[in-house]
Amino acid sequence: MNAPARIRTCSIWRSLEVVGDTPTLLVIEASWLGERRFDGFRQRTGLLKALLSDRLKKLVAAGLFEKRRYCDAPPRYEYVLTDKGRDVYWTSLMMLRWETGWAKSGNIAVELTHTKCGNIFRPEPACGSCGETVDAFQVDWREGPGVGLMAPIYSRRRQQRHSPETATSLMDEAAQLMGDRWASLIMRSIFTNLNRFDEIRQDTAIATNILSERLKWLESIGVIRQRPDPDSPAHAQYRLTRKGVEYYPVLLMLMIWGDRYYASPEGAPVVLFHKTCGKPLDPKVVCSECREPIVPADVEFSIRSKPA
Repeated sequence: MNAPARIRTCSIWRSLEVVGDTPTLLVIEASWLGERRFDGFRQRTGLLKALLSDRLKKLVAAGLFEKRRYCDAPPRYEYVLTDKGRDVYWTSLMMLRWETGWAKSGNIAVELTHTKCGNIFRPEPACGSCGETVDAFQVDWREGPGVGLMAPIYSRRRQQRHSPETATSLMDEAAQLMGDRWASLIMRSIFTNLNRFDEIRQDTAIATNILSERLKWLESIGVIRQRPDPDSPAHAQYRLTRKGVEYYPVLLMLMIWGDRYYASPEGAPVVLFHKTCGKPLDPKVVCSECREPIVPADVEFSIRSKPA
């Protein structure tokens, strides 16, 4: 009998087990847009009652939502983000940033205002040491105190590539990408310079047929491309497009959230450094206008429908 596969520990992996699911992301987005009650979530997300009920239960069990009674006869409940749930905000802002810049789907758009400076702003990923905006090319990494190996555990989920027709979503394509846990893990591998099929398969422990399908899908949405392997021209390497590179801040903020809530007692598996200033990255999401870190209480938003 073959020994079970072991993969490197990863806060992104652990985070995706919690939020790497399109319906879950739609529910979290609806909460940011002010929904608290079941009917409001259902109208906003377009999810079927049974699916919505299941995701709300899982979000409560994972500690992202708190279920509170607001009516006694008959008993009725609302779902409120906890501190852990609110800490997903930076990841959500990076998803919105990517969707706004690169995705062609979605049926509504949003304008963000930072009340601390009074300006309409764009959320920017920044180095906590020097304050400069960062991208994938400016980040280096080293093994952290929590590095190690773990058994890959995949909870079974039904793939959902399109948002429900009745949904009013700000982040359609971004939610599909992060909501496909396998696709996100493939992107993580490529961001760490694992570009060949076998390298990605070993890094993620994804079944060969699933890996092939996800690579084709990632190509179809324009985040990766194939090119001949210079060391073996008969084989291909998978490289990020500019659209794919711009997705990096989403995974970066997801990793930071995972480090906070799911890292081992020894610490984070990976430590990041900003090549520009040479210091620890400690990434933050800041206002594009005043460069102050963004917190949910300081953001107002207005929503409009996109032209047909």
